[in-house]
Amino acid sequence: MAMVGTVLSVLASLAMLVFGIQILIAAFKTSMGWGLASLLIPLAILVYVFKHWEATKTPFLRSLAAFAVAVIGGGISFYAAISGAGAPTP
Repeated sequence: MAMVGTVLSVLASLAMLVFGIQILIAAFKTSMGWGLASLLIPLAILVYVFKHWEATKTPFLRSLAAFAVAVIGGGISFYAAISGAGAPTP
């Protein structure tokens, strides 16, 4: 069971990375300033997302869904670790 949680967490994290890069590409397409600010200043990418909602709505919402899957996968892994469900039997 721990393996399922780990796989879910890893795949969802990769999906979040891809969607974050899509938002970053949109910021650079808007202007070099937005792109650099989104890359270098913490939380600037969220400001960009909310100011340019129509262009970033799909990757942002997909990123939130992937985050939820990553949390669920982490919860499954954590539960398996504390319950000993993933432990090998002698």
